[in-house]
Amino acid sequence: MDLGLSEDHFSRPVGLFLASDIQQLRQAIEECKQVILELPEHSEKQKDAVVRLIHLRLKLQELKDPNEDEPNIRVLLEHRFYKEKSKSVKQTCDKCNTIIWGLIQTWYTCTGCYYRCHSKCLNLISKPCVRSKVSHQAEYELNICPETGLDSQDYRCAECRAPISLRGVPSEARQCDYTGQYYCSHCHWNDLAIIPARVVHNWDFEPRKVSRCSMRYLALMVSRPVLRLREINPLLFNYVEELVEIRKLRQDILLMKPYFITCKEAMEARLLLQLQDRQHFVENDEMYSVQDLLDAHTGRLSCSLTETHTLFAKHIKLDCERCQAKGFVCELCREGDVLFPFDSHTSVCTECSAVFHRDCYYDNSTTCPKCARLTLRKQSLFQEPGPDVDA
Repeated sequence: MDLGLSEDHFSRPVGLFLASDIQQLRQAIEECKQVILELPEHSEKQKDAVVRLIHLRLKLQELKDPNEDEPNIRVLLEHRFYKEKSKSVKQTCDKCNTIIWGLIQTWYTCTGCYYRCHSKCLNLISKPCVRSKVSHQAEYELNICPETGLDSQDYRCAECRAPISLRGVPSEARQCDYTGQYYCSHCHWNDLAIIPARVVHNWDFEPRKVSRCSMRYLALMVSRPVLRLREINPLLFNYVEELVEIRKLRQDILLMKPYFITCKEAMEARLLLQLQDRQHFVENDEMYSVQDLLDAHTGRLSCSLTETHTLFAKHIKLDCERCQAKGFVCELCREGDVLFPFDSHTSVCTECSAVFHRDCYYDNSTTCPKCARLTLRKQSLFQEPGPDVDA
């Protein structure tokens, strides 16, 4: 039976440095800079070296302040702890699970994952910063509560390896609905969070109990566009009308984008910054974040996207003469107003991007006349000459 002795609890954790004085740290920083320059660009090793350089600089800043009883910055296990100045806020220590009395106790908060603890608990921390996982592996568990049972965990907490039992002796086993694993009461505080797997498969936004580590991870991931709904659950669009409307609005915005990036007035007005909180909306129409889906469920996303869509269309069709000049005339009937690819009554050729009235396009043929002319022209250019009749 595994008693947890196979784990290496005594080696130096990642993020703790042996350099003990400022001179050694400065030398280590210069060596790290040289390593970063020598490694291939955008490689995983270079990214890890950059993270180590940041930790070394923070450690140097910490050692440069010898007059403080407690340093303002501490770097441990990829956490970047800053000493809190507030004395009136009452918090709970994530390590010892007791209250932090700000008036009489010094405490720290990690700027990456918001892990809070007493200064006396800092050196006892064994959990690495969750933000590092988000940076290197930003993906969700998309199986609904993938439980394997307490026996697969040797009746120990999935995080700290403390003995646990469903009977509460010696410690109560609490299940995390996100990972499906069981945790002790120190690692699982019955926090509530929306589970991404239940959202994409069941359109279920009811918060469920998760562990502290899962709660931090889900909080950091909530705005990251990592869900490709058409691949994960394409049937969802058949049952959720809001998603169909949002997809159409996103597709229209992508059609408007070329007008803005070539328009001086639009660039000066920074119209595309209307979507700066959802930058992925001007890059593709496939990726969603959990926050996008939550806002779609509540109706907020549809309202805000409709307002943005109206503002963008007004600039192109009414306010800007340059954008108006880039409109289309239906090549089938050559009548009516100027057409734009994002108009609801138009059809766009996927080959040449020509724009037609939808009724004209489907009433005449399903083949684009512009593409047909181009095809005939190519055939005439490459057509072999016939035999010489005089010969």
